[in-house]
Amino acid sequence: MNKSFNLLDVPWLPVRLQDGQVYDLGLLEVFQRAGEISALAETAPPSLIAQYRLLLAITHRALSRSQGSWTDAERTSWYQSGLPTEAILDYLEYWRERFWLFHPRQPFMQAAVLAEAEETRGKQKPWTQISLASANGNTPVVFDHSCDLAPQPTSAANALRTLLGFLQFTPGGLVKTLRSSDKAGALANTAAVLPLGTSLAETLCMALHVPTPSGHEDLPSWEQELPSVAQLQAEPRLASGPNDRYTRRTRAVLLLPDEQGQVQWLRFAAGIALADDVQAPDPMASYRVGNQNLVRLSFTEGRAFWRDLPTLLPDAEGKSSQPAPVLHWAASLLANLATSEQSLLVAGLASDQAKLLRWRSERFNLPTALLLSSEGAGELRAYVRQAEEIFNGIRSVATTALAEGMPESEHKDTRSRARNLFDTGPATPIYFSAAERSLGRVMALLGTGNSSDLDKADTIWQQTLLAAADAVWRAVRNALGDSPKALRAEARGHMNLMNKLKPLRSSQSNHSVAEEETQV
Repeated sequence: MNKSFNLLDVPWLPVRLQDGQVYDLGLLEVFQRAGEISALAETAPPSLIAQYRLLLAITHRALSRSQGSWTDAERTSWYQSGLPTEAILDYLEYWRERFWLFHPRQPFMQAAVLAEAEETRGKQKPWTQISLASANGNTPVVFDHSCDLAPQPTSAANALRTLLGFLQFTPGGLVKTLRSSDKAGALANTAAVLPLGTSLAETLCMALHVPTPSGHEDLPSWEQELPSVAQLQAEPRLASGPNDRYTRRTRAVLLLPDEQGQVQWLRFAAGIALADDVQAPDPMASYRVGNQNLVRLSFTEGRAFWRDLPTLLPDAEGKSSQPAPVLHWAASLLANLATSEQSLLVAGLASDQAKLLRWRSERFNLPTALLLSSEGAGELRAYVRQAEEIFNGIRSVATTALAEGMPESEHKDTRSRARNLFDTGPATPIYFSAAERSLGRVMALLGTGNSSDLDKADTIWQQTLLAAADAVWRAVRNALGDSPKALRAEARGHMNLMNKLKPLRSSQSNHSVAEEETQV
């Protein structure tokens, strides 16, 4: 194999410029034009997060090489004036030989040893083996019809982007080459969060991790020794830091280009497994309270992500959530800036062991004050908790009413059938989508910290929940039907619902505030 496709020069990374146009650029041009680029334009959420992590590792190592350490004041200066581009370009040129995608000895983020290892040299797998969106083996995907025996070749650039996302988000499970199974990638089953600036340069400054302590080496994969078979068969090892996490070869992959430079086949084996480390969580992973312990934040079917927004905000007591470290780094920068609003990207992939369930990418604009103040975050946390409690109350009342309206209403299984009818109906999306409509305005008012605005936020939220509850009850009433038995059940249920909603009922002045906000 001759070396070809150097990541520094060949356009492969999709970016969106400030004028909205999308281009593929090589790494040198990406950093040269970081101030002109609004964001990365990757459409697959796992690959999108992985590409940002790659750029962060490059930026961190380049600054470590040029000046060793830096302060928040320097980071603020780069945020306002631009990245120290010359240092980054010098770093990339220094490591140019390690950025060849196809290289006989040092292919980027791959394991050349697979070409000679007895277990892999005679075996090929389709390139879709590393595609989280493609059918392969016994993991079919509904809208994909890839065939393992005759995979359609893909471009080298797409194979590279796919590889980056796969190494970060691959679930743990069977591998059967070099080892029987392997650990999951750093972000498996995770809704990763990233603070965004108005340009790529600002985003990289905001999410940049703190300098590596003197004497400690946190090396990205391209600065590490080439993986051997013995290393691939070794026990899982802890990450030395974010640079290692962001670029860990969690699976050993060797792309096999054809004569046109496209990729149809690859070699595949267990990688350098990432050991769990409760003392050093992933910088982009947040944790919320579970039944017994804090659990990693992921995406859940049928659950709007805004219901988990408080998990991303500071919690003074640390009992409700543990926000991702990258948000702390962003907050230390925001404290030096006069910004009123901060954008957050939440993207990733949810899985159940080795079964991939869904991927998603969402963007939220939060008042900066909520990211900096645990007091304001506590207010929002209380509002979201109130919305959940009200909904659970509605669910209980509606389940009883639906059961009473069914034949054999006294049978022991009737209530579970009624609960299932409620859960699979439109009630949940109706309620939470109605509540979400006021969320932005409520957060904006909380962000001001003004006492009159806090009162107004409280009033709007209560009126919103009342309206959401009313919309849900209309759906329940439609499901009940109009038989005499159903009408009696509806009447009793509505009375019970009104009792549960009493705390939300407000004075006439509050109605006026809500109406005024609606007109705004």
